[in-house]
Amino acid sequence: MVEDMKLSGPDFLHGVSLTEVTDGGMLQGHAKGEPILVARRGDACFAIGASCTHYGGPLAEGLVVGDTVRCPWHHACFSFLTGEALRAPALDPVTCWKVETRGGKLFVREKQPEKKRASGSAKAPENVIIVGGGAAGNAAAEMLRREGHCGGVTMMSAHDAVPYDRPNLSKDFLAGTASAESIPLRSMDFYRGHEIELLLNTRVAAIDPRDKSVQLANGSRRKFDALLLATGAEPVKLKIPGADSPHVCYLRSQSDCRAIMGKAAKAKRVVLVGASFIAMEVAASLIQRKLQVHVVAPEAVPMETILGPQVGEYLHRLHERNGVVFHLQQSVIAIDERKVTLKDGHAIEADLVVIGIGVKPRIDLAELAAIKTDRGVSVNEYLETSIPGIFAAGDIARWPDPLTGDHIRVEHWVVAERQGQTAARNILGRRDRFDAVPFFWTSQYDFTLNYVGHAEKWDKLDLDGSIEEHNCKLLFQLGGRTLAVATIGRDRESLENELAMELSPARFGRLTTN
Repeated sequence: MVEDMKLSGPDFLHGVSLTEVTDGGMLQGHAKGEPILVARRGDACFAIGASCTHYGGPLAEGLVVGDTVRCPWHHACFSFLTGEALRAPALDPVTCWKVETRGGKLFVREKQPEKKRASGSAKAPENVIIVGGGAAGNAAAEMLRREGHCGGVTMMSAHDAVPYDRPNLSKDFLAGTASAESIPLRSMDFYRGHEIELLLNTRVAAIDPRDKSVQLANGSRRKFDALLLATGAEPVKLKIPGADSPHVCYLRSQSDCRAIMGKAAKAKRVVLVGASFIAMEVAASLIQRKLQVHVVAPEAVPMETILGPQVGEYLHRLHERNGVVFHLQQSVIAIDERKVTLKDGHAIEADLVVIGIGVKPRIDLAELAAIKTDRGVSVNEYLETSIPGIFAAGDIARWPDPLTGDHIRVEHWVVAERQGQTAARNILGRRDRFDAVPFFWTSQYDFTLNYVGHAEKWDKLDLDGSIEEHNCKLLFQLGGRTLAVATIGRDRESLENELAMELSPARFGRLTTN
């Protein structure tokens, strides 16, 4: 996922004055043809690779927090001490380099070998089963091995492909600007090498908490000592005449995306039903494929309920400038081979129809196993369900949110990965509270927005800066408290707000409303 970064700054092989690296500060340079980031904490100096291993974000533009640095693009976090990727979405470490200081100067020498974790605790469960092969399941499996777990790890996925980068499906991959090779998170060889048993095309039919076993759709059973439910979500289906036609698609999986791409290659006009994040990103991607794109949605302003009227109106104009035709305050009542019919009687010609009206959590297995559910699988702050030894993470998990005090469920990729990582550590006997602040991003054309926090509803929206100039911050407030912050073109400020929410949720909410 890492993009090449051009070399800039001083050559650390020749040394740099220690005065150029302030306490708590960073300096980007290079050594031996590779971009390097140098940081200083008191008398200690560190050197790591300068590019985030997720999408190649410039770590020098990020935020130092203790002995770590956070990426400005998608909020991954790396250790200066070991290079380890401490928080998703980055999964791979950055390189660590040996640092030498003498004569008032700092020099970067050779690369440091990757530090291996000690073996796991003897109290850890012998056999862990993960149901689901998406973001949460994959992150959990990897974290179990990173934490030194030596027992069995089995990931059961209903998909036919190794875990993949789902956010990119509606963005660069669908637009045709990302290669197929960039989509898998790992190769099958990775799972074999880490002794993670990955079972593809494998559906779990039932969970027996008493017997501690799962029954597969083929009738076989597998025993577990600990279980992680990470079954994700599925698209909400449109129930109208013609909705099951061959040219009607949904976008959730990689196979869904390939189907859309195949049909788009033969199409001239596409109708998108819904103005969700997925639908709007799909619109931008299909415009790049030179299709005529129409969007039908019931709201008057796209994305207004999530991002507010200002951003919604801007996105409306942005898409229209790029050729998208909107049919707002409308709904589709029928689909046939050549057209969709709207509620007001108008018809739109369509060779391809993509439906994006939301998703719903897959909680059937939990309900059948008598695990407590509430519009999702209910978990405590450690992501453990009502049945000890069974955890849940990702789109299905409803957990206690420190900022709002409510139990929330969030359908974000980064949240799912971070929950998978936390659940894995807790499966191994840790008692780590999941208190990460929800984060997501959207990219449409040249527009990118970062969002931290969670505001299902708000009664006040403050805008600082200019959306048109891609330089602004929006505060989503309810009852005098800030619940979420969206930024455009202010990546570092997004990181700072995320950190403030983590350190003191209640205090952050009060401070930002003053």
